[in-house]
Amino acid sequence: DTMGKESHYNSKKDRVFLRAIAGPYNLKAELDRLRSMPRVIKGTELLFNDGPQSFSKHFVEPVDGLTQTLHIHLEEYGPGGRTQKHGHVNEAAFYILDGTGYEIHDGIRYDWKAGDVAIVHNNCVHQHFNADPDKPARALVMKPKPMMMFMNLLFQKQVIPKPTEPTPGGAGFEPRNFEDNYNYADYSAKE
Repeated sequence: DTMGKESHYNSKKDRVFLRAIAGPYNLKAELDRLRSMPRVIKGTELLFNDGPQSFSKHFVEPVDGLTQTLHIHLEEYGPGGRTQKHGHVNEAAFYILDGTGYEIHDGIRYDWKAGDVAIVHNNCVHQHFNADPDKPARALVMKPKPMMMFMNLLFQKQVIPKPTEPTPGGAGFEPRNFEDNYNYADYSAKE
């Protein structure tokens, strides 16, 4: 079981941020290749990684061969959890599925709750926080990072690393890999 052990963001393995444009220029061959790819990414077949305070499940990124311009992933913040403090050129939109929390963008706090969209603008130093010490929070993240990198806008810097220890309320927290209730308002209300 590698969940929570391998860090997607801080792994020492090489990552594919943008697939190479190589070989013959053949639109028909590329369309055939794309049409053979799955059009539905099964969330139940993916597990969260990273941790112990924030976890990620990556749905689409260039290494998959389906898209060259988008990176879409699900973030799960453990009780009272936070992410690394970092900055990058690309913007990002965080659709908040459940929970309550806040962002710190360039030193300014922005609170959010389920149903909100948090926008990280270009070149913003930011960090994401779950404000609830007892319950998890979740956000779907959409960003054009691969396109920005293709345009040679490569700046990204980590200011404070991801925590390596759980919060007091998050000790033993495991991300919700195998949920069966996708109505997040109901999920939050039942806890």
